[in-house]
Amino acid sequence: MSDKPNIVLIMTDQQRADFFASEGFPVDTMPFVDALGAKGTRFDRAYTPMPICSPARSSMLTGRFPKATRVKQNWDMDKFITFGKDLPAVLHEQGYTVNLAGKNHSYAGRDAFDFYGAPYSHTNGPADRATASQRQSDDWLFELDHHVSTTATPFPLENQLCYRIVSDAITCVDQQRDKPFFLWLSLPEPHNPYQAPEPYFSMFSPDQMPGRVAGPQASLARGGKWQWLRTLEEEKRPGYDDDWRRYRAVYAGMLRMIDDQVKRFVDHLDASGRLDDTIIIFLADHGDYAGDYGLQRKGAGLPECLVRVPFMVTGPGIRSHHNRLDFVSLVDILPTVCEIAGAEIPFGCQGRSLWPMLTGADYPAAEFSSIYAELGFGSLPYGPHERPPLHFDYAGPTYDELNSVTQSGNLKMVRKGNWKLIFDVLSGGELYDLDSDPGELENLYHDPRHAVMRTAMLEELLYWTIRTEDPLPLAKYLPKVAPHNWYRS
Repeated sequence: MSDKPNIVLIMTDQQRADFFASEGFPVDTMPFVDALGAKGTRFDRAYTPMPICSPARSSMLTGRFPKATRVKQNWDMDKFITFGKDLPAVLHEQGYTVNLAGKNHSYAGRDAFDFYGAPYSHTNGPADRATASQRQSDDWLFELDHHVSTTATPFPLENQLCYRIVSDAITCVDQQRDKPFFLWLSLPEPHNPYQAPEPYFSMFSPDQMPGRVAGPQASLARGGKWQWLRTLEEEKRPGYDDDWRRYRAVYAGMLRMIDDQVKRFVDHLDASGRLDDTIIIFLADHGDYAGDYGLQRKGAGLPECLVRVPFMVTGPGIRSHHNRLDFVSLVDILPTVCEIAGAEIPFGCQGRSLWPMLTGADYPAAEFSSIYAELGFGSLPYGPHERPPLHFDYAGPTYDELNSVTQSGNLKMVRKGNWKLIFDVLSGGELYDLDSDPGELENLYHDPRHAVMRTAMLEELLYWTIRTEDPLPLAKYLPKVAPHNWYRS
């Protein structure tokens, strides 16, 4: 392996971790990515720091949790973000070119990247580089209004955003000459709108889709923002939940479409002689309800379907290992990349380097025995029957699941072992045993039989709350920093 290998970070948007055959899903959605993960290290317990696009991406680039970056929503992140040094800056200092092909949706602007194959959103690509047919396809996507399409997309695969982005990524790779390169290959799918051309639209039947952990009655029973979001979606899309299996089938077809494009890109790396000196990281920014709890997209709460993400690393020097025990996060990307590139981990970075565990070196199990995530922009949470002004009209079919209600208040989550604790600013705690209750339907927080576990999980949440306090800005004092950013030994 070169002293400074190339690094490709492939990110999908809104991809659940459990829709893989290797996770027990009944259809093979991503055979190539599954095989890629089997060649390297795959993490079963990988989590987003916040199940929203911009906060998750900003945390990944800075190695800092949203409470520290101050990016807690998808708006104006460049105006509020705080960090010391981020991934583009670190890699530029180490002699890398830093490149983007695809969806950005972070604070980082055009000037952070050498190659900028953007902007892409969920409904269009760069207008100045689109053909007439691609512009028509983008218009069709926009008119779909984030629905689940009932018919196959009436445009060829080459018009799909993921195909165009991979074409940009191939162009980028072919331009790299004398320096090692970092490429953020950022795909907007399988985020809504849910659609795909043939053969992907019909590749998986709704009848093949597995049952869900719970239906809409679970959202109504939870009350609060869950009930509010379920009610809103039913108002906007009356009866939409009756067809949840087709929603899942289209989502699964989109995953296979993505899989083929990842294969196309990796095959090009191989054919161009770059693969053997390139580390590939595959992950997602967050998950998707995909019909669980009678909900679509994301928005309310921190259920596993939203916070657990696929995460695998393969390439030169990476051991083949299926890691089923350690808890890792998107915030761990920056310190890991620092060690790959031979750079110091910036002060203020809160993530932990995974490089020793990826290469088979010793590492403390206690450091990775739990993980933390959060949701909410603060203030008081709205109740299930409140209807405050929103940035869209209550009347009409269009809505944004991320809004003043669903994102109000503060939620904090910690995972350890098979247990999960969530704490809300007003309503108190939730405690779940995910081995016996994967749908998080039976709250054990007030069950006296689990008082010892409740205390232990509260202590773990307090540990993470303290650990994620922001040490920036730094003035005269000399900080004591830990190797690899590991606190526990």
